Amino acid sequence: MRMRRLRRSEALRALVRETAIEPGDLIYPLFICPGEGVRRGVGSMPGVFNISVDEAVREAEEAARLGVGGLLLFGLPETKDEQGTGAWEENGIVQQALRALKQSDAGKKLALIADVCLCEYTSHGHCGIVIESQGGFEVDNDPTLERLARTAVSQAQAGADVVAPSDMMDGRIAAIRRALDEAGFAMTPILSYAAKFASAFYGPFREAADSAPQFGDRRSYQMDGANLREAMREIDLDIEEGADMILMKPAMPYLDVVRAARERVGVPIGAYQVSGEYSMLQAAFEKGWLDPTRAMFESLVSMRRAGADFIVTYFAKEVAKLLR
Repeated sequence: MRMRRLRRSEALRALVRETAIEPGDLIYPLFICPGEGVRRGVGSMPGVFNISVDEAVREAEEAARLGVGGLLLFGLPETKDEQGTGAWEENGIVQQALRALKQSDAGKKLALIADVCLCEYTSHGHCGIVIESQGGFEVDNDPTLERLARTAVSQAQAGADVVAPSDMMDGRIAAIRRALDEAGFAMTPILSYAAKFASAFYGPFREAADSAPQFGDRRSYQMDGANLREAMREIDLDIEEGADMILMKPAMPYLDVVRAARERVGVPIGAYQVSGEYSMLQAAFEKGWLDPTRAMFESLVSMRRAGADFIVTYFAKEVAKLLR
């Protein structure tokens, strides 16, 4: 037996290839900010920008032309407060973007996914309501659920095809599902960040979304990276509460979690190639240490091979162009 027989040419390799990536498997994140004609580069993420609503529509048009599967929207509000009220305002920045995108031809072709969290909207940068606790602070879980549910309903009203809670509060999926159903959005699916780990790889995102905690960290609510069994419990609970899809974040350092989830549950699974993964690769590309095309595809194929049905990645447009 000679295993190399089927590796002799690109045609043969393509014929027997087990894992493939299509543009429709990719979700492109956008960071929406106030203004018009704004396209402000993110220093730690080459090729990523804070963009105004009109620019987001242009990005959507290109993504749709390339066959990208959808957009994941994050908001940078004009003002912040301790409660994060900008997250659920009728005229909030993500709500504005959703309405504009829904009115465009491109927005009708893409799945519009709205991130549900408070960290971008709170003055302290945490994902919920902060209270004093034993001389320190604590994110108060249950009052936060009501704010998250209001945010999800507001986004659905503005046109979100999918709402994606990323806060890691206990019981958030049940609270959001109940609120959506009561508001007449029983058909709006929930993509739960079911296993979101407290990771060093989020650093560049916090610059892009202006969401770094002003004190402390998020390890009391995001997961400990050492715990696989706990991740499975989180996934089970979120599905029981009504999650239609789940998302693993980060992706590459947690491919074992993606694989374990794929073997455990039947719902669609996504992997988020987070900012630190993207920036790390970009730095290597800039130095000439890695071949950009091969490294991009290899990193994404690893996620699909582990079991991800779709991938959130800042490389979405670039990869889609290469796949044409």
